[in-house]
Amino acid sequence: MTHRKLKIGIIGCGEVTQIIHLPSFTYLSDKFEVAALCDISRQVLDELGRLHGIEARYLDYRDLLEKAEVDAVLIANPHVYHHEVAMAAIAAGKHVLVEKPMCITLEQADQLVEAAESAAVTVQVGYMRRYARAFIEARKEVQAMDGIRLARVQDIIGRNALINQHVTNVIRGTDIPDDVLAEGASRMAEHTAQAIGTGDEPFATCYALLLGLSSHDISAMRELLGSPHEVLHAAARGDGRFITATFDYGDYLCQFATGIDQIARFDAHIEIYSAAKLVRVEYDSPYVRNLPTRLVVTEATASQGARTTILNPSWEDPFVLEWQAFHENVMTGATPKTSPADAREDLRLFGSMMQQIRAAS
Repeated sequence: MTHRKLKIGIIGCGEVTQIIHLPSFTYLSDKFEVAALCDISRQVLDELGRLHGIEARYLDYRDLLEKAEVDAVLIANPHVYHHEVAMAAIAAGKHVLVEKPMCITLEQADQLVEAAESAAVTVQVGYMRRYARAFIEARKEVQAMDGIRLARVQDIIGRNALINQHVTNVIRGTDIPDDVLAEGASRMAEHTAQAIGTGDEPFATCYALLLGLSSHDISAMRELLGSPHEVLHAAARGDGRFITATFDYGDYLCQFATGIDQIARFDAHIEIYSAAKLVRVEYDSPYVRNLPTRLVVTEATASQGARTTILNPSWEDPFVLEWQAFHENVMTGATPKTSPADAREDLRLFGSMMQQIRAAS
């Protein structure tokens, strides 16, 4: 039973599916078979289907859930539809890996938590950074530290396109009707207003940044350190595209900074300080597969000097490790560490951050 191959239906065939997930399934062909595709672009659907030899193609996710012979679904369509599709997939008895963010509002999160805990299916949220070998080793180092003094979380990156355009060819749909795009934007504005009390700029942009990029960082922070007691400070500048915050952990503070600019690089790391040790996890762009996640440990030595060790525990791609964990969770019935209940905590923290950001503006 633990070696059974899962048939996967993919809902949303954009760049993350094309660049990351489909190659991961190819690598894990002993565990997964992509049996069906769904996208609102017929152009993307047919070109990708032909390229990968997938005949079952659907324009509506409800048709895939009803007609396709799949055990599980990857939900990788636009963020605002994650909740709707995940709820339908759970109701259809499908195992689910939903890309982050799993939803937009706390109310939606509560519905997903209840549905996941009531159903006999696995529901896992796509926080792949927490499955990297370096991150797992960092957690062990942090747990053994003698009193944390300070933590820092940073994620300053250039727009994904600055890197993507040089490393891959993505099939992009030019056949999506304007009214469909407008409906998605309207729905996102409505759900954002429900979540933070306004859909106005720059607050909507700020919240979108938290939901997208920052969900990786805050989720990883929580696994290493637990949830903070409170958000002491949060502010945004640059039209909502740069955010800083301070989290209170009682005996120490965690400083947070994130932003998106026009420099083609990826500066994402977590640092944990004690009196005699620094543990740092360094991430690189996920859109260039198999770039290593590194663990850097700096320690005081008996000679009053310092020793720095740089570890690359694995060349395995974090998305591959994430899918391996998903397969094991489905086979054993284990609850994923990145469950809907776990992901809900991110939305709660984002809500607290947005309250302070709005108050400071």
